Amino acid sequence: MSQRVMELGGLTCRVVSHLPAGVQPKLVVVLCHGFGAPGTDLVGIGDELFDLSPKLADSVEIIFPAAPLSLDQFGMFGGRAWWHIDMEELIGAIEHGNIRILRERRPDGIEEARDLLLALIDDVRTRTGLPLSQFVLGGFSQGSMLAVEAALNLSEPPGGLCLWSSTLVSEADWRPKAARLKGVPVLQSHGRQDQILPFDAAVWLRDMLVEAGAIMDFIPFNGPHTIPMPGLEHLAEMLAHKVS
Repeated sequence: MSQRVMELGGLTCRVVSHLPAGVQPKLVVVLCHGFGAPGTDLVGIGDELFDLSPKLADSVEIIFPAAPLSLDQFGMFGGRAWWHIDMEELIGAIEHGNIRILRERRPDGIEEARDLLLALIDDVRTRTGLPLSQFVLGGFSQGSMLAVEAALNLSEPPGGLCLWSSTLVSEADWRPKAARLKGVPVLQSHGRQDQILPFDAAVWLRDMLVEAGAIMDFIPFNGPHTIPMPGLEHLAEMLAHKVS
C-alpha cells in the first residue's frame, strides 16, 4: 500500500491506495476527520477497509484531507477544524435539552470549508477523469456534516455517503436540496450514548435523507461518539458493490 501527501483543492491530503504508480482509480473515497482531531486521524481506516475487502485494492483510492483551521491557539495542539465550534455553548445546549439549536443554525465557515472540499473533488476529477458517481464522500462527526454539505452542492449526486456520528445542521438550507440525493446510498452510524452529538439529532438527519429518497443503511449502536466496527464493515461492502 502507498501513502502520499498531496495538495488538492488547497488542502493537505493523505492519499492511500494499492494502485501502481500512474494507474488511476475507478472509485475515489474522500473521508473527512472530526473537529479537534489531527489531519491524519482517520488515515488508519484505509488499511482496515482494504483488509475488510481485498477486492478494493485494484480500483480504489482513499483521500484523507486535513481541515484548514488550526486549533493550537485554543490549546488543542495539533487539532484541526473545518469550522469553529463553541463547545461550551454546544454542551450547554445539550444539558438544557435545547438540541434543536443544532438543526436551526447554519455554522459560520461551513461555506468556506465546503468550497475547499469541492475544489479537492474538482482536482481529483481532472486527474482521474471520473464522474461524480464514482466518488463516495464521508467522514466522522464534523467531517461527515461537511460531506453532506458538499454532496448537496455538487453539480451531480455522488456515488455514496458515509456519515459516522453525524447530525442535521443548517436544516433550512439542506432540506430544500435533499432531493438531490434521491437514490444515493447512504451509510449512517450513531451511538445511542453519544454525549457530544445526541442520538436524536442523528435521527433527524436520517429521516430527512430517507424522506428525500436516499437509500439509507442506518446503524444505531450502544456506544459513545465513535466509529463502530459495523460502520467500517458496511462501508467496505458499499465500496465493494460499487466496483463489482
